[in-house]
Amino acid sequence: MSIFIGGAWAYANGSLHLGHITGLLPGDILARYYRMKGENVLYVSGSDCNGTPITIKAKQEGVTPKEIADRYHKEFVDSYAKLGFSYDTYTRTDTEFHHKIVQDIFLKLLEKGLIYKKEIEQTYCEYDNQFLPDRYVEGICPNCGANARGDQCDYCSLVLDPLDLLNRKCKICGNPPTTRFTEHFYFSLSSFQSNLETYTKEAEDNGLWRENAISLTKRYLKEGLQDRAVSRDLSIGVSVPVSGYEDKKIYVWIEAVSGYYTASKLWEKETNNDATPFWNSSTTSYYIHGKDNIPFHSIIWAGILSGLGIDALPTHIVSNEYLTLEKKKLSTSKNWAVWVPDILERYDPDSIRYFLTINAPENRDADFSWKEFIYSHNSELLGAYGNFINRTLKFIEKSFDGNIPQKDISLNIKNKINHLYNDVGKCIETTSFKQGIEKVFEVVRFSNKYFDERQPWKQINEDIEACEQTLADCVHLIANLSHILTPFLPFSSNKVKEMININETKWEAFLVESKQLSNVQPLFERIDPVKIEEELERLNKQTI
Repeated sequence: MSIFIGGAWAYANGSLHLGHITGLLPGDILARYYRMKGENVLYVSGSDCNGTPITIKAKQEGVTPKEIADRYHKEFVDSYAKLGFSYDTYTRTDTEFHHKIVQDIFLKLLEKGLIYKKEIEQTYCEYDNQFLPDRYVEGICPNCGANARGDQCDYCSLVLDPLDLLNRKCKICGNPPTTRFTEHFYFSLSSFQSNLETYTKEAEDNGLWRENAISLTKRYLKEGLQDRAVSRDLSIGVSVPVSGYEDKKIYVWIEAVSGYYTASKLWEKETNNDATPFWNSSTTSYYIHGKDNIPFHSIIWAGILSGLGIDALPTHIVSNEYLTLEKKKLSTSKNWAVWVPDILERYDPDSIRYFLTINAPENRDADFSWKEFIYSHNSELLGAYGNFINRTLKFIEKSFDGNIPQKDISLNIKNKINHLYNDVGKCIETTSFKQGIEKVFEVVRFSNKYFDERQPWKQINEDIEACEQTLADCVHLIANLSHILTPFLPFSSNKVKEMININETKWEAFLVESKQLSNVQPLFERIDPVKIEEELERLNKQTI
């Protein structure tokens, strides 16, 4: 089976924060799991280096957009690597390769009559002497009354045109823009209304999308799909490949989502593999992003693929709700955020991955608090999981010179582990990651209880055979628990495997054939709760 996993492309105009990571982490869990299952996996993403936010940031700093894009692309690559994201290809949208394929997509849709020219009224800033990109226009959302940009309202998720906004202002100078007529290209999205209604109903009937994706997509379909502009008057981006229109750029909403396809073709070129299996009707695809990106995947990307005659429409829309910070909405402009490069300097990446999975905003908003993060690490990762591993292996090291007792594993322990592989696998495949890791930690708690009830420290003096049985069972639990946790907590799982000297790779229960432990070390270190106040003070000091 071919599994395609596409992670949303973050704008390369600022550091990643935990809101980004909580939305993207499911992609890595899926990729690692399906590779263990032996499936044909392609996991791609990249940095969005063409968007208006980059131009705005460059103007603010007095540097070129390329300098901004280069800086944050490099930082993204470093952050994802430190967090263990296992992309097969991670690229960027300002490469010649990406531009060429996006232009090919544009021309194919044009040849099919799905892109057409139209004269429209567009916002123009008389003060700055330029047509304004949609994100350069800010105002009041006509639907909910919140502050919004000219392309989308983050509060109610309405896709907007700048002319829809009330009390419009130019983001550059703050003056109200006027309007002028200009010619642009439009994508005939409305022609896919019926197809996308059928597609969405099938996704709903099969339970393949998150509930927020179903409800939001159905809302757009009920309102009736509108044709969308696919070109804009921008300074950077992919040039429209039509004579006389080269100064216009292909609009980011069609260009960025096409990055999933261009990244797969780049992987094909760089690895001499064939990307074709990932773009047919038998492909199972997962698109990983936050709720604000839902329509761009469930409607626009699905419409583009339909227009190109590519049958691999998104199978799973994995759209998280929002992550709040200390019960308040994240705000990059006010610096109310936990920045990824910063938290990685001080905390274990598996601690971050664990907390963002066990507290994931899968069905409703979730909160990151420093208190909960540190208590979660100390009580669950260190106190339950790490403690079970350490007490078992240290006991073997001390009482058996590190020799793992060789016994047939108790049937109830074997059965529990076999069921766990099956249950957690189903949770991952159906994108219930929080439930999946909860099931693992139920068995972690069982394992600690098993160790306590069997009392190997007494058995070693009273019944050596029973003691060896207890420890053999516990090593079986440790080995398989760490293996099942590999997609979730890859770094600590590898440490456990090194201590037990195992190198299993398949998603199935296994017996430990190793006879000797190596270099047993604590899996996690306790975080002093005094850090809670230190981190809160740091957060409040950085806030604008």
